Amino acid sequence: MAGDKDGGKKNEDGGSHHSSDHNSPYYIHASDYPRQLHVNDVLTEGNYLDWSQEMLNFLFAKNKVGFINGSIKKPEPNAADYMAWMRCDAMIKGWLNIAMEKEIRISVKYASTSQEIWADLKE
Repeated sequence: MAGDKDGGKKNEDGGSHHSSDHNSPYYIHASDYPRQLHVNDVLTEGNYLDWSQEMLNFLFAKNKVGFINGSIKKPEPNAADYMAWMRCDAMIKGWLNIAMEKEIRISVKYASTSQEIWADLKE
């Protein structure tokens, strides 16, 4: 069918069709949800290196590392990919938040993007 793959066409939510392409960083599987725990242990004061390696591995497998390392930039609000980017970033923020102790979560609650959360945790 014409326009099913990146053909410049927009889907119902204003994003391009690449959000349904399994290889796209904008792809979210139907079984994904923000409050899923994807690491063996939540982040504590003493396990950042192990936790971050495990979380990076998970995000790499989900093709989402670009959101936390800044290589996938936040589009302008009027861009076709804006809503798809926002959806993915919200999902990643959920994954990060559920995977940390409450005290640490409180320290990053004002970060507006997953990249900001990741940078704050690294410090």
